[in-house]
Amino acid sequence: MDTFFDPESVAIIGASNSPFNLGATICKTLHEYSSFSGRVYAVNRKGESVHGCEGFVSVMDIPGDVDLAVIITPAEVVPSFVKQCGDKGIGYIVIESAGFSEGGERGRAMQREISETAREYGIRIMGPNCLGVLNARNQFCCFYGIFEDSFDAFMSEPGSVSYIIQSGGIVAVVLESLVKDVVKANKAISIGNKSDVDEADMIEYLDRDDTTEVIGMYLENIQHGRKFLDAARDVRKPIFVFKVGRTDEGSLAAQSHTAGMANNDAIFEGVCRQAGIIRVNSISELHSLPKIFTNMPPLRGRRIAVFTNSGAFGGITADLLVDAGLEMARLSPETQEKLSRTGQIFNVSNPIDLGPALSMQTFMDIFDILLSSDEVDGLLPIPSLWHPMIIDAIGELVKKCHHYRKPAAIYTPNAVYRTVSYREKYQVPLFESPEEAARALQVSYQHHLYLLRRAAEPYPVSGGESVCNGTLRQEVAREEVRTQ
Repeated sequence: MDTFFDPESVAIIGASNSPFNLGATICKTLHEYSSFSGRVYAVNRKGESVHGCEGFVSVMDIPGDVDLAVIITPAEVVPSFVKQCGDKGIGYIVIESAGFSEGGERGRAMQREISETAREYGIRIMGPNCLGVLNARNQFCCFYGIFEDSFDAFMSEPGSVSYIIQSGGIVAVVLESLVKDVVKANKAISIGNKSDVDEADMIEYLDRDDTTEVIGMYLENIQHGRKFLDAARDVRKPIFVFKVGRTDEGSLAAQSHTAGMANNDAIFEGVCRQAGIIRVNSISELHSLPKIFTNMPPLRGRRIAVFTNSGAFGGITADLLVDAGLEMARLSPETQEKLSRTGQIFNVSNPIDLGPALSMQTFMDIFDILLSSDEVDGLLPIPSLWHPMIIDAIGELVKKCHHYRKPAAIYTPNAVYRTVSYREKYQVPLFESPEEAARALQVSYQHHLYLLRRAAEPYPVSGGESVCNGTLRQEVAREEVRTQ
């Protein structure tokens, strides 16, 4: 699978100098925008060079080996190009052309023909009806129609979140949303109709990828349920998924888009629970929630301390946390006494009302008291950004969270555009709403429980017997009862 992401040579079949040619935009990206070091060839009827990429009439005319072919031509000629690639010895193909199994019986027949040819030659195929891959590590990108400013934004800082997405349109939304966040994309894969390479293959690949910390997915159907379950269950990295098709109407829309008959939603929900997959409720959660894993330690308990300058947000977040299956930490008289000595705090019980007049030292003292307390597992801070010092305090809080190994889901009560601007300018992991912050803590704890449950499962020993960690099993049982 590495060849899809790091080829030494690529042939863009269908790239030409005709107006509005999509393959030409891929050549332009790789030759003019990207620092990708591999060789890029254009294949077209005239054999003309395209945006500095040497042109040939056929892949057979290209000297030497070609690692990867990207086919972006009318659907009816794709099968013949796949066979040419097989004759050339090209082992990996991305088919970006549409009009296959999503387009009626003729399209389904062509997709079957492609699959048969691929099996005959031992070719791995991504697509058809996809965008292919983006790899921010080496700036290889075979997405068509990408603009230079977008490319620079996506590639400027490789991140640690990788995405498996069945729709090219969702790829664009997610990548653009990450531009102004503290998390960045590592790899993005658009798998389309999944005639060969599917989400399970990519889960296994990204699990082995040391530069991927979190996996996000947008899916319209699952073709091989057992393969998907087995692949996901073996992964310890957080996996997010948004799956369309919860309703009959959504299922029909998915079928017309990528020929994906959306599976029974109740069954899919059960698979997610078995495999520890975090099912998200919106596309925005695919890009907003990963930072609770990339920028914070895991939440290992349910008890959350809230502190805020606004009594209203204290009540709002208390409701949200309880609805999320978490609980407000009960602070002992001793802890409350420590908090009362830090400054002019209006209320030292949880949620803690900070009042308006606080110094940096007061913030530091509050962070230490709460994070060091055995009564608190995590924080949901809601400080008003009325002074530049508070941004500095948030930066220090992030450091202290790592020191004490407890997370904070930070929300600042501002209009979203202000939160986004602060986050981008100061590179602090701010969430855009109290709902988002509470949800982040919920999924962090959900993933912790899943890992705990997996660690407690019996494992085989010599003699055909199995043993398990009884202490862990008891802890899992206690926590699962408390979250019901």
